Amino acid sequence: MRFLIQRVTQAEVTVAGETVGSIGKGCLVLIGVSNTDTEKIADHYIHKLLSLRIFEDSEGKTNLSLADVDGQLLLVSQFTLYASCKKGNRPGFSDAGSPELAEKLYQYIIKECQKRVAVVETGVFGAEMKVSLTNDGPFTIMLDESILPILPQKR
Repeated sequence: MRFLIQRVTQAEVTVAGETVGSIGKGCLVLIGVSNTDTEKIADHYIHKLLSLRIFEDSEGKTNLSLADVDGQLLLVSQFTLYASCKKGNRPGFSDAGSPELAEKLYQYIIKECQKRVAVVETGVFGAEMKVSLTNDGPFTIMLDESILPILPQKR
């Protein structure tokens, strides 16, 4: 699993020119699912996402979590986070999870985040989407399998 987290002052996703998800201050999270991911792995990512202290406190230090700033989430599925460019110039996606697995885990992540965050907006799984954002900082973090020390590492 991979989460590309961008701290934003605003973000939105549109499908066919219509806004389907929009947030103010918070995190835009692009979510990639691999063919070996599970709900247990997703739980680790959700916990880390919601615990990250990436928002500034009154002294300008990144000391606050999403909950501390009443932040919002925009969750967007993006299988291209598993692009492999090792051979040739055309990316391969053999490590990306099947559409069935990816959609199941994407919906699970949404449901779990909604239990803990007041505003959770989403893209549309499998749709051609346009994402716009104002990256605050800029501040972007990639969570990948390296955050899972208790689980077997993928290679």
